[in-house]
Formats: sequence, structure tokens, C-alpha cells
Amino acid sequence: MIINPINIKWDGSTFIPNTEHLMSHRTTLSLSLISTALFTALSPQVIAQEIDSQATIEQISIFGERNPLNTVPGSAHQIGQAELDTFKYTDIMRTLSSVPGVYIQEEDGYGLRPNIGMRGTGQNRSEKITIMEDGVLAAPAPYASPAAYYFPTPGRMQSIEILKGSSTVKYGPRTTGGVLNMISRQIPEEELAGQLDIAAGQDGFGKIHAYAGGQGERVGAVVDLYRYQADGFKDINGVGGDTGFEKNDALAKVSIRSAEGAQYEQIVEFKLKYSDEVSNETYMGLTDADFDATPYARYSASQKDVMNTEHKQLQINHIIDFSDNLTLGTTAYYNDFARNWYKADKVDGLKLSKGGVEAASAFDKNPASAPMDVRVKANNRSYISQGIQTELNWYLDNHDLAFGARYHEDEMDRFQWADHYALDANQVMTRTESGLPGSDSNRIDSAEAIALYVQDKIQLGDFNITAGLRYEDVKTNRTDWGKENSGRDGEPKKDIDNSFSATLPSLSVTYQINSDLLVLAGVQKGFAPASPGNADKVEEKSWNYEAGARYNSGEFSSEAIFFYSDYSNMHGECTASKGCDDENIGDQYNGGEVDVKGLELSLGYSFNTQNDISFPVKLAYTYTDAEFANSFDSDFDPWGNVEEGYKLPYIAENMLFASAGVKSDNWELTLAARYTDDIRTKAGEGEIAQENLIEAKTIVDLSGRYFISEAQELYLTAENLFDKKYVTSRVYGSNFVGKPMTVSVGYTYKF
Repeated sequence: MIINPINIKWDGSTFIPNTEHLMSHRTTLSLSLISTALFTALSPQVIAQEIDSQATIEQISIFGERNPLNTVPGSAHQIGQAELDTFKYTDIMRTLSSVPGVYIQEEDGYGLRPNIGMRGTGQNRSEKITIMEDGVLAAPAPYASPAAYYFPTPGRMQSIEILKGSSTVKYGPRTTGGVLNMISRQIPEEELAGQLDIAAGQDGFGKIHAYAGGQGERVGAVVDLYRYQADGFKDINGVGGDTGFEKNDALAKVSIRSAEGAQYEQIVEFKLKYSDEVSNETYMGLTDADFDATPYARYSASQKDVMNTEHKQLQINHIIDFSDNLTLGTTAYYNDFARNWYKADKVDGLKLSKGGVEAASAFDKNPASAPMDVRVKANNRSYISQGIQTELNWYLDNHDLAFGARYHEDEMDRFQWADHYALDANQVMTRTESGLPGSDSNRIDSAEAIALYVQDKIQLGDFNITAGLRYEDVKTNRTDWGKENSGRDGEPKKDIDNSFSATLPSLSVTYQINSDLLVLAGVQKGFAPASPGNADKVEEKSWNYEAGARYNSGEFSSEAIFFYSDYSNMHGECTASKGCDDENIGDQYNGGEVDVKGLELSLGYSFNTQNDISFPVKLAYTYTDAEFANSFDSDFDPWGNVEEGYKLPYIAENMLFASAGVKSDNWELTLAARYTDDIRTKAGEGEIAQENLIEAKTIVDLSGRYFISEAQELYLTAENLFDKKYVTSRVYGSNFVGKPMTVSVGYTYKF
């Protein structure tokens, strides 16, 4: 763990952490991982003439030639480039709405803070699913602090993979809900290829996305640049101001293929990524009365709220083919993420959860002559996530064996403080007191983990049996210096260690009834690690079952899967987005026994005519029944005092997605609608109380595209076409509004 105080740098508007403070042993590990990968990759005895570029994708993706989507023994979906191009969403939650069994909870309207869950896990900051980019864990600290505020920029992805069920045994640490893997821009196979995509829309929305690259005889490269921004759709009472964001993302990859005349085929790929974000977002929503009157307003007490982030990544992939039947893929990775959400947490001495929102509302209705105190907290954190992982694939006559291992380290460093402002009669805030960095929260949560797995896919005629076993060994630590020791001098106030391990078997079977119809069933032991903030040091455990069928014939595709998850212990992570008080943020709670059962259904068909016009339609439906199977009292606000049979919060019983389009050779038009049932924000049963209700809603989006030529396209999108005013979430009892109708136009050029 880091034992020196974090340096703080000033960026002109607020403090952000200086993340160049890694301890020596972590820096040494990073250098050794890189050196090992380079040495292995460039050794002359393993150089050969050619290697298929698809080998890279096979190693960083879930689906591929060796694992076809249609034969996966579980719920499997892939959103490819063609589907991503239909709406060109910058919001991952809109993109994922077409996949059954995936739950999304909007928040800011732009998708900057994704809340994604699968199969009843809950969505809070996507903490309950495994999120990867190019096969590498993407959360800033997936073991030590799973609920985090970084998510890969979805608009630059080339495909998105979703896998649920027993075949997720290879992709921990969270194996209950499912896996989301995003594939970034791959190096083009052409000598030179690329794209320019620009768009502009309402509320100051703008986007520019450009990439270019190519493949030479041995060396290939690509550079991908993505920027998008908006002024925001909310207005701050009295003073106005920007309520939008700016986000930049830069990616570069270089690959070296094997040379002529060597013994083995291989490829090494270097990936560098940098991103930053400034977003003027708040956790201060509106009271019910204010939401009904002015849903797109923001209280003047939130005018200083802003998030600053910075993310850096280095990833090295190495693949060596010892033979046609034996392949080894190894990845070393290093992620550095820093964030500071500077936001109001007390108004007139009251916490937002204890009357602060109401105080902000009352002040804006009648600004007092005497200034009102607003405390603005710097929720300053930095994260490190690094490791090395490898997988050996051995293909025999009717066996497809995979042996995998990963060593991983991560940590979250909280070094926070609070400033005080005077909010005057003109609704202007002036700083009156500056806090001392480290005087509010001053701790490090860290984890080390070793994961091992073996999986065997056995083909016996029309039967395919997939058996897997995963082992996780985890050590965690929380070191807390307390609010009175911002210099981190001497012994910490708390130094808590925990260690645990888990053995996780899985088994699934598919039977190919005929060329069109496949039936499947599977069982898996689910697991999620206990974070350093889990006072009882108890892991999340479950047994998960599924059964269903997949039917594909011509233009028709379908999948129906029943699932059941039997939790012996479920986790709940305390975050500000769930209304937790500051002193509890980062703590993890245990909910005991939970039963989740449901149905995932997807259908797709394209009606084709003789006039080269087609009418594609798609349907995705999810039914979920999730309830506690025991009674207990919890300090976790969304649970509270639970009785057996209470429904879990933030899980809609019914979700429906439907899209319909019309396509010709040079134009297409698509409508997409998503319906979400009533959601309760607190565990309970029966009719949902108004103060705990997020009402059902249907949101419709429109996309129109005109292809000028094979290389050029004009497009128009209208998100929330019917300008539905709706609540996305309720934080501290206040309401957050979804994005209103937003029209944008764009132009794409490919070469």
C-alpha cells in the first residue's frame, strides 16, 4: 500500500490528485511485467513468417472462430459495428438496452456514470458485473473498490460482447451476473484505412471521432481519437452556467508480426490509452414539487459541483502459436485513474440526505439577505489496477481445453477534504474556508488476487459439454489514517487485513437438435470478493442455473433462457449514488439469502421485398422476480429493515425493447423504443410508496441515415423523440431527470 501522502496539484479550478506517487514495489512490478512481455515477444527463436490478424481478436474477445456466438452454452450477445452505427450512441446504457437480461439505471442523462447490472444483480455503479476492455478488467479497482466512476468511452468501440451464465467461469472476479467486454479499434488489415465522424446537436452537443491506421508486412498501427461534449440540458437557478461535460479519449496501438523463417508464429501488440473528463454534475436533485414544476432546473447551491478525471493505460498482448493446436496468449496491463468530484454535501449545515436538498430548494425560492453556508466536498480518489494474465489453448480431436491464470493488484486511495462557501442573496457562492487535503477521508483500500481456471469443451456428436473450474485467492487491506492525520505520520488509525479463497465449478450442456435449433442448460457457482469495506469479511456466494433454447433460420433469430440465482449471501455497496452518508461510502454490506428468477427473450427478423427494401425488426424482453429470502436489519439505506419476501430495490420486473426499421441501398430509418417497469428505490413489498418510486417509462429514439456513397454518410438522430420528462434515479430522496429530446446531425467519411 502507499505510505506517503498524496501530492495534490491545482488545475485552475479545483484540486485533482497527482497520481505519480506509486510505491516502489508496484512500479517495479509494472516494469517487470512489461520487460517480461517484451522479452518473450521479441525473442528471435519464436519468430515466424505470418500470423492471422484474427488471432489478436480471438485472445481479447469472448466470441470468435473457436467460440461461435450461436453455439455458446449460455446467454450470448454481440453488438457489432453495423448495429453500433445505426444510432451512433455515445451512451453505453442506450446501446445495451437491446440486450435482454441487462439492467440499466440512468443518472445524468448522458451516460457518464453507467449503472449496469445483469440477471438481478443490481446496477449500482456496475459493481456486480465483470467489465472488460480488450479482455482486461476495466474497473479502476475491481477487487478493492468495485463501484467506481470510470467507464471506457463506448463511442470508440468496434464491438461489444455480453455473456451470461455458466460459461463466464473464465472471466472473474464476479461470476454471478455476467460479463461485458468492449473491443476497441483494431488495426486495419489494409495498408491505410480510417474514418472521420463529426456530429453536432442541441444543448451544445458536439462529437468528433477519427481513426487511421494500417498493416504493413510486419508492423501495423492505428490511432483513434474521440472527443464529445455538451453544454448540458439543465439550468442553474439564478446564476446559470454550464451543466454539461467535455470528454477526450486517445488510443494508439502498434503490432509486430512474426518475421520470415522462424520456428513459431507470433504477434505482439502494444496499446496506449489516455482519457480525461470535466463534467459539471451534481448529486443534488430536485424535490418532488420542484421536479413537477421545473424538471430541468438545478439549485444554486450546486453551482460549484464538477468532476475531473484522468485515465492512463498501458497494455501489451503477446500471442504465440506453437502449433495449429496449441496457442499461448499473455497480457500485461497497467491502469492509472484519478478523479475528484467536487460537490456540495451539506446545505445550511444539513446533509443532503437529512434536509439539505430541501434547504437548497427553499433558499432559491426566497434568497435570504444573510448568506447561507454550503459545504463542498472534494471526493478525491486515485486508483491503480495492474497485473498479468495468460491463457493456454489446446485443441484436441473433441476437446477444446483452456488453462488460464492471472495475478492482479489494485487499490483505491481516498485523500479528501471539504471547503465552505457563502451563498448570497444574488445566488452567488464565495469560498469562505478552505479545507486541508486529507482532513475528511484519508485511507487506502487495496487487494492482491491470484485467479486460476481450467475449462474443457467436449464435443460428443450433437452434444457439447463445457466443464469449468475457477479458483480465486484474494487478500485485501484497509489502512485508515483518520481525519486528524492528513500527513499520514506514524501508525495508521486502522489497519485491517482479510484473506479468502473460493473454488467455483461450472457445467453446461448444449444439444443441437437440428441445424436451426439448439437447447442448452447450465449450472455455476457464483462469487464476488469481499471488499476491504466489508465489516464481516464475507464473500458473495450463489448457485446459478439456466435453461433455454436458441433458434436461427434464415432471417429469423431467437433465444429464450430461463435463469435462477440462489444467493446464500448478496453484497450491497455503499455509494453516494445510492444516497449513502459520506462516512459510510465505500462500505460493503451483506444481505444474506436472495432468490432471483426470470426470463430473457430475444427475437429478430428481417422482412425482405423484391424492391431491395428490407424491414428489420427486433424484440428483447426481460422478466425478473428478485426477493430477499431472509429477514434482517441493515444500515445500507436501499435495504433498511428487510422482511423475508421483500423485493430488491432498483430492479424492474418487466423490461421491453423493440425496434423497427426500413432499409434500402442508400438510406435507412429506424425507430427504437424501450420500456422499463416501475422501480422501487428501497426494499419492500406490495404497492411502492411515492417517495420510493421511479415510475414506469417508455423512451423512443429515431435514427435516419443517407449514404451519399460507399465512403460518405449523412445521419440524423433524435433521442427521446417524444420529449418524455421522466425520473432517472432518486438520490438523497431527490429526483434526477432524463435527457429531453435531443436532435443531432452528423457526417461520416471512410477511406
